[in-house]
Amino acid sequence: MRAMALRFSILGSGSNGNAALLRTDNTRLLLDAGFSARKLGELLADAGEKLEAIDAILLTHEHGDHAAALGGLARHPQIKVFANRATAEKVQAGLKHRVAWNYFETGATFHFRDLEVSSFAVPHDAQDPVGFLIAHGEDDLLATRRSLAWLTDLGHAPAHVRERIREADVLVIEANHCPQMLEADTKRPWSTKQRISGRHGHLSNRATRELLESVTSPRWRHVFFAHLSRDCNSPAAVEAACGPVLAALRCGFSVVAPGAGTPVYEFS
Repeated sequence: MRAMALRFSILGSGSNGNAALLRTDNTRLLLDAGFSARKLGELLADAGEKLEAIDAILLTHEHGDHAAALGGLARHPQIKVFANRATAEKVQAGLKHRVAWNYFETGATFHFRDLEVSSFAVPHDAQDPVGFLIAHGEDDLLATRRSLAWLTDLGHAPAHVRERIREADVLVIEANHCPQMLEADTKRPWSTKQRISGRHGHLSNRATRELLESVTSPRWRHVFFAHLSRDCNSPAAVEAACGPVLAALRCGFSVVAPGAGTPVYEFS
């Protein structure tokens, strides 16, 4: 019997929370869990799943918009949480219950059930933030190998990051802010703007476009632009900045509006 293809959907994305669901025949995996446990349960229900069915969470870093749910998961001890030790210790220090931590070294590759997970360091203002390249299948007739890169929360993209995302069939990448909109924003103090736009902050639309142009991988089948600022960006601005790069590659793309999710994407 042919194995179910890798299936992926973003549950929610933006400054108020980030989480995505990756499914195979044998595994239900969350990429980050940046909502309250109750809200995460609601988002999963909308996607036809429930928290009781989740096997594991891959955690990129400790910020609340990526890790908030862990505070409410005491009733779900079956969920394993994969993180590097620095991230785990930072999150655990703020919790009343002990999480089922599974540690990995940044840069290491490990397996969880039928998934191969490669972690890589990213430059962001957190303890030890990472991105992930996740692969499924063995490149045979029953399960063609497909991979997803999860890359949010970084201020710039070193060479090793570019090489990691070059290998992906599907790329999730942040396009956090429009520089002009950030500069004109009246809600954020100057210091916050400097942090956001700094080399350990977040990618602007322009920086994301330049990153894509520097890689332009022929493997990419679809790119999801995520983690948009509600106040300092818009889907239209992202599409105007980055769309032409992917059109030239004949690569599909979706811009995830702040607070929104996506339909299920099934890897063919």
